Amino acid sequence: MLNLNFHHLRIFWVITQAGGLTAAARQLNVSPSTLSTQLKELEERMGTLLFARENKKLVLTETGCLVRDHCEVIFKTASELTRALRSDSTRRRLSLRVGSLATLSRNFQLAFIQPLLGRTDVEIELRSASLADLLSGLRDHTVDIVLSNLPAPHAAETGWHSTLIHQQAVSLIGRPQEGQGRVRFPDALRHMPVMVPSAQSNIRVSFDLLMAQHNIEPNIIAEVDDMSMLRLLAGSRPALTLVPPVVVRNELKSGDLVERCRIPDLQERFYAITRERRFPNPLVHELLAATQRLSQTDRQKRART
Repeated sequence: MLNLNFHHLRIFWVITQAGGLTAAARQLNVSPSTLSTQLKELEERMGTLLFARENKKLVLTETGCLVRDHCEVIFKTASELTRALRSDSTRRRLSLRVGSLATLSRNFQLAFIQPLLGRTDVEIELRSASLADLLSGLRDHTVDIVLSNLPAPHAAETGWHSTLIHQQAVSLIGRPQEGQGRVRFPDALRHMPVMVPSAQSNIRVSFDLLMAQHNIEPNIIAEVDDMSMLRLLAGSRPALTLVPPVVVRNELKSGDLVERCRIPDLQERFYAITRERRFPNPLVHELLAATQRLSQTDRQKRART
């Protein structure tokens, strides 16, 4: 069984962060020869080289890259644990790392973190990537919560928790110069061009099913996997755009775009994906609670109308 010395691991990690033995030695206030000896002890313990010399520079080997990535998780998690266990928790600075699906509406992301934006004691890190990469970060403690319009794949061993935090109608949006009157769904799509999300979107899957049910082959002139790009295209081309109104909220408010039709039985769902933690980030609970209160308020408003 491999018995690792965490002191040696930290020295290795500092070398990778500093960019070399000399810079790391200055940072740790020791001699380069001392670091070199301890690095060699770590390599002997692991039975493999972590660095190779190229043009008098240390370059990480493939194994070195693997060890570096794990050290990043180990020491970042240790730092977070130290902060979580401090008794003077009311004075410490809090941090939240939010991962969002790269194609997710920026307006929705902003609305989700809105309760924390006015706080000077909170540092927010936003990261966009594929769902697989974000779930990997959630597993490795480099992400606290993941926002997605798809739930996490179900698997008992992962421990993912997908919470439905919001759902909204989807509309056909158009430019005012093409007409501000309402159009009828699905008949309008028999003759009007449309721009839609890509086939990977749950909106698109539901839309295609509706079109098949009505025996319509829509004239699709653009397929876009990024909602921000779809928003820009909506204002630049003479066509209807299939999009949740929140994506183009500002354009609807200014009159640059108009809602031509609300599509019945078609909604986009937003999920917050978390994982059980022994030391959970309190900001995650705070945001989920705020979102739940907002959803309850919206339901009460709809019930009154």
